[in-house]
Amino acid sequence: MITNFDQLFEALRAKAKKRIIGAWAVDDHTITAISKAVELGIVEGTLVGDKDKIEEVCKNENIDLSKLTVVDNKVELAAIAQAVEMVKNGEGDILMKGLCSTDKYMRAILNKEKGLLPPKAVLSHVSVVQNPNYPKLLFFSDIAVIPLPDFKQKQAEIKYLVNTAKAFGIEKPKVAAIAATEQMLDGMPACVEAALLAKMADRGQIAGCYLDGPLALDVALSKEAVAIKKLKSEVAGDADCLLFPNIESANVFYKTNSQLCQGVRQAAMVAGAQAPCVLSSRADSIDTKLNSIALAAMTAK
Repeated sequence: MITNFDQLFEALRAKAKKRIIGAWAVDDHTITAISKAVELGIVEGTLVGDKDKIEEVCKNENIDLSKLTVVDNKVELAAIAQAVEMVKNGEGDILMKGLCSTDKYMRAILNKEKGLLPPKAVLSHVSVVQNPNYPKLLFFSDIAVIPLPDFKQKQAEIKYLVNTAKAFGIEKPKVAAIAATEQMLDGMPACVEAALLAKMADRGQIAGCYLDGPLALDVALSKEAVAIKKLKSEVAGDADCLLFPNIESANVFYKTNSQLCQGVRQAAMVAGAQAPCVLSSRADSIDTKLNSIALAAMTAK
C-alpha cells in the first residue's frame, strides 16, 4: 500500500511511462512540473500552446526543451481544444490544465462532440493529501467540480474515490461520509444521505469498500475521538477516503491543509472522463502539480 508521495513516485518508476498533454501549457509552474515528471521517468510530456512563450519560460527556468514535445498553437481556446482532442484520439493518457481558467478547461472536456465525457458519466474532482499528522494518504471529494452533489452524484464520487484508493494498493478502502455530527439527525440532509449510503454499502449496493456515515471529521480521523464517543465502526478513526457533503466543506478542508499545516503535500485531478484530467489551481505550487501528475499517472489506463 502506498502511504506517501515518495512511495508513489517510486512505484511509478517501475511502470510504463504515461503520456501527458498540457493544455495551454505556457506558464512556468505547469512546464516545470511536466519537465520534472519527465526527468523522474514517469511520463512523456507534450505542451500545447504558444511556442514563443514556452521557449521563453524554458530559457528563464533553465529547462531543456528537447526533453519535451511542443505543439505550437498561439490561441488559448484553440490550444485547449487541441490538447483535449489529442487525448481523445489516443495521443495522450493524461490531460493537464495549464495557464487557463478552470471554466475554459472544463468546457473543452465536457464538449459533447469533441470532449472526453463518456455517455451519462459524472465528472468529479478527487484530491489527495499527505498530512504529517495522519499516518497515510487521504483521498477526498469534491473541492472543485460538483457544488452540491445529489444522491446519485455522491455514489459516483464514492466510486472514483474507491477506484483511486485501490490504484494505490488499498484493497478495501474505508470511506467516511462526512457531516457536522456522527449523530443521525433527520433535520440535516448530509446526515440522512450519509446514513442511506452506509446502509447501501451494508447491503452490497455499494461494493468494494467499507462505508460509514454520518461521521464528523474528528471521529473519521481520530481513534481517540472514537474511543471517547464509544463508536463502533469499521471506518471511524482510520478513514482512507472522505466524502464531503458539498463543495464548500471539501474546499475549506483542502485549503486548511495547504495554508495552516506545515509539511503537507497535495494532489488533485478530475475523474470520470475518458482519461484522468489534472486540475489544480493556477496558484498551486510546482510540487502540488507534480504530485497531481503522479496521481493521474497512477490511475491512467
